[in-house]
Amino acid sequence: MKLSHWIAGPVLLAALALAFVPIDGLAVETARTGALAMATVVLFATGVLPEFITSILFFAIAMLFALVPADVVFAGFQSAGFWMVFGGLVIGAGVRSTGLAERLAFHVRRRFGNRYGGIIAGIIVLGVGMAFLMPSTLGRLMILMPIVLAMADGFGFGPGRNGRAGMVLAISFGTMIPGFAIMSATVPSMVIIGAADTLYDIRPIYGTWLLLHFPVLGFLKAVAIGALVIWLFPDQIDDAKQTEAKPETPADMDRREKLMALLLLLALALWMTDFLHHISPAWVALGAAGLIVLPFAGIISAQEFEEKIAFGSLFYVAGVLGLGALVAHGGVGDLLAESVIPLLNLAPGENAWNFAAVAGMSSALAMFATQPGVPAILVPLAGHMASVADLPVEAVLMLTVVGYTTVILPYQTPPLVIAMQLGSVPMRQGNKLCLCLLAVTVLVLLPLDYLWWRLLGWLP
Repeated sequence: MKLSHWIAGPVLLAALALAFVPIDGLAVETARTGALAMATVVLFATGVLPEFITSILFFAIAMLFALVPADVVFAGFQSAGFWMVFGGLVIGAGVRSTGLAERLAFHVRRRFGNRYGGIIAGIIVLGVGMAFLMPSTLGRLMILMPIVLAMADGFGFGPGRNGRAGMVLAISFGTMIPGFAIMSATVPSMVIIGAADTLYDIRPIYGTWLLLHFPVLGFLKAVAIGALVIWLFPDQIDDAKQTEAKPETPADMDRREKLMALLLLLALALWMTDFLHHISPAWVALGAAGLIVLPFAGIISAQEFEEKIAFGSLFYVAGVLGLGALVAHGGVGDLLAESVIPLLNLAPGENAWNFAAVAGMSSALAMFATQPGVPAILVPLAGHMASVADLPVEAVLMLTVVGYTTVILPYQTPPLVIAMQLGSVPMRQGNKLCLCLLAVTVLVLLPLDYLWWRLLGWLP
């Protein structure tokens, strides 16, 4: 029996007990909601079942037991994230089908060289650089993933090769994780900014956020990601593939490729300027997808649409997003936070412990609420935690950022899930990188970050 089965079995039994054995002081609905969340989390985390099957079981159980209203269970299908994934899958299929991905990969590849370490480093630099330019993580991945996959093909890294997995994970983690250190680059950051203004009349400043978070959680974490990818997924370009890694200049663009390039540029422009027009990146992606599949456009045929769109990925994403909605609506998230805060033993003057406790709770809460739900749960409690620890409210708000940037497993962060689905990387490989990055973060980066906070005067 696999280790994943040994882990999942006891947790599933505990979830069954929680669902059907009454506990004094705990409402039956809350207990069963928590049990379903626990079971779903362990199935997503261990991969005992294919992810889309776990999602379907999640939907079925939630509805059969009427744990929460249907609009909560199926919130994932209504979310912008779901439609961003759908649009991204169609855009990716169009970019690959027309040959545009290979053309872009040709130009990018020439600058990265033919050494595996240099390729991984270049991909991460590209991902972090795009995080400064483009506010939507999913938008960045929609643009970059087809290019990276085409590069992998050009280097001879076919499906199943370490090199292909490494390149996919490098762009996925490289544009997502360091992006948390950039105020405008991720959704949870936007939630904190809005809630801080509404609840505490605090308006975080871009430069202050960047100075506090980027040196350690951005730059050093990006370096750690690159080193871990090279170590965990070693590969090299075969000598026989060296000439393939330097292909001849692509032929002139045909009508289909020109039209796809025009649509991609239009989508990119709209994604980069969403602060002006306020159109969600998801609807931009959906609009582009609608144009791509039009018969007279000739970019993707009906047969290609059926063959190249991974509908299982869509169910997986909807399940992850629905899990977060269920936890928030069912009161499990608030119950967890309110139950744990007294156990944190926050105290004035104990700044090292306060730093670790608040960041740790934020990270652990994402295991159940998923990452986008963490700020919504913790920001309203920041004032109380600040009072108990005798810290400024803004410092506690920033500590929640330190916590949710410490990702334990990929399913907590929908963009990582989406990227791995787009790149066809098994969840076990993402789990391996996540857990190793977690170890480096806890043992090295968080202590350095604490010292950085002290140096800047954010902690006494």
